[in-house]
Amino acid sequence: MENKNKNNKDNLAFVFPGQGSQAIGMLSELATINPVIEETFEQASDTLEFDLWKLVKQGSAEVLNQTHNTQPAMLTAGFAVWKLWCQQSELRPTWVAGHSLGEYTALVCANAMAFEDALSLVVERGRLMQNAVPVGTGAMAAIIGLEADKIINICNDIAENEVVSAVNFNAPGQVVIAGHIAAVERAMIAAKAAGAKRVIKLPISVPSHCTLMEDAAKELNLKLQQINIKAPDMNLIHNVDVTSHYSINAIRNALVKQLFNPVRWVESINFMYDQGVTTFVEAGPGKVLKGLNKRVVKGANHLTIYDLKSLDNVLEQLNG
Repeated sequence: MENKNKNNKDNLAFVFPGQGSQAIGMLSELATINPVIEETFEQASDTLEFDLWKLVKQGSAEVLNQTHNTQPAMLTAGFAVWKLWCQQSELRPTWVAGHSLGEYTALVCANAMAFEDALSLVVERGRLMQNAVPVGTGAMAAIIGLEADKIINICNDIAENEVVSAVNFNAPGQVVIAGHIAAVERAMIAAKAAGAKRVIKLPISVPSHCTLMEDAAKELNLKLQQINIKAPDMNLIHNVDVTSHYSINAIRNALVKQLFNPVRWVESINFMYDQGVTTFVEAGPGKVLKGLNKRVVKGANHLTIYDLKSLDNVLEQLNG
């Protein structure tokens, strides 16, 4: 994609986190210095018809961690940080990507989708995911310190008549698996026996990005047909195929397939690095992606924006 904006930096990418980075009180410090954070949450609250900022600021972690709350909260948090950045700097990335749910944030920030439309989409996405697999039926687990190929083979070998597969390729030596709870537990035991350094069952009841989400994806497709989507004005790398799409149908298809196919994060970061990206900025609460990205490409500059200190650091490095 040709860079037509002199303020776009070809070597700069912004990336947006998904579920797992949420926390009670997130972005509170940034909200004290700039009203755009709370204003963005108020905009979301009007669309959702409940006080999202109150939940994020003083709610319970248990309620925030419910999928139908987490998804709009993370979308709003990422978009709020993006809007803050746009107020603070004229620099814009040429590349954007989002991890799983974060892909919707990237679409909003790339002007491919209206914020309100994305909110309604992720609420429905969360509802469909939760309904697709009854609580207590599915599970996810992180496998640390074992090669991706070995994890794929383990899942194939122990699946039997159930579903278990590698679904998040987050960093070298960090892969998340998902599927039926018994199959995931068998894979955890097998991975440990095969030499995994750590095996961690995640506090998530919805087995994202595996074939158990196919029915949910079909229903999500119906919702997507009602949403106005435009070609993004930045190169947006999709999780499912590590490709930028500018056809509306292709973008819809990528979002549908993303729900029941793996998140190819390692490939996405490597691809952008190969295209000349030297600075990756994580926009949103926490620094999960920064940690992953540092392990994927060690030669790049990895930054994050989630509080005043981190914002000042990014402004100093990129505007200085």
